Amino acid sequence: MNTESALDWDEMFEYLPGTTVEFKNNPGVLHQIDYYEAMMVPPIWLVDDPRPRYPSELQIVSRREVPVCQLESQSAFV
Repeated sequence: MNTESALDWDEMFEYLPGTTVEFKNNPGVLHQIDYYEAMMVPPIWLVDDPRPRYPSELQIVSRREVPVCQLESQSAFV
């Protein structure tokens, strides 16, 4: 079995670490995604929450704090 093809890449990039979410059944209480573990079911771990969560339980509030990548200026001449 090719496990790489079974990964949901869209979901993985939607639930990036640092994304602010709330539970759909408890709106207004904000949580931050710690990491997404693709080989786990459920795959989403929240900061300060001992159990993983399903995407269907969560509503994304903000991606503002998500560290996607850092760009650093580099000299073209070395």
